[in-house]
Amino acid sequence: MNKVRTFRYERKFLISEINSEDVESIVNLHPAMFSEIFQKRSVNNIYFDSPELNNYFDNVGGNMQRIKTRIRWYGELFDNIEKPVLELKIKNGLLGSKLRFSLPPFKLDNHFNMQKIFHIIQNTKIPEVVETGLKYLQPALLNRYNRRYFLSADKRYRITIDTDQVFYQIGFRSNSFLNNLRDNVNVILELKYNIDADDDAKHITEHFPFRLTKSSKYVAGIKKVYV
Repeated sequence: MNKVRTFRYERKFLISEINSEDVESIVNLHPAMFSEIFQKRSVNNIYFDSPELNNYFDNVGGNMQRIKTRIRWYGELFDNIEKPVLELKIKNGLLGSKLRFSLPPFKLDNHFNMQKIFHIIQNTKIPEVVETGLKYLQPALLNRYNRRYFLSADKRYRITIDTDQVFYQIGFRSNSFLNNLRDNVNVILELKYNIDADDDAKHITEHFPFRLTKSSKYVAGIKKVYV
């Protein structure tokens, strides 16, 4: 898989005042008639950054144009990872897109390190410029959360609801994965839609009793386990 997604709007709402069940009820009762389209599943990510955490500080500093690099997979967090994907998430303000490359299976355990990542990448057909860029990065954060997916009746608007986040330190050489922090309070709702649906997006958001916020799981995780 070598796939480029077109840019779309990604609007996030960080919700702490009500629980996930109430958030889901609000979505289910929305006039746009959202319905669940996939089974609930666990999302796992290894985020990469420079040794100086340039991506982290670009996000905190409000840089509108950013590239986030991560390996993503679904299901179990540790042991044998069957279908990992390298993602380069490109952000331009509220617009986002992705470059995605399938990776060979690997094992995430205490022996996982950057050398193994280089071995994985070398056995993958990805553009040379992407492979070169990865040489300047290192693992910065491992995280996991549960995600549910909803689609409006007209199929123009998609919502994801993320809960039960867990953040782990992950290092360049060796990892025990013993140092982790959980967030069972915050719920992240994200509204996603194509550029041509932006004019009507206000009719979706006006029915949400919560405010649009700037929210990054990577930034939140770095703050929790390192800062």
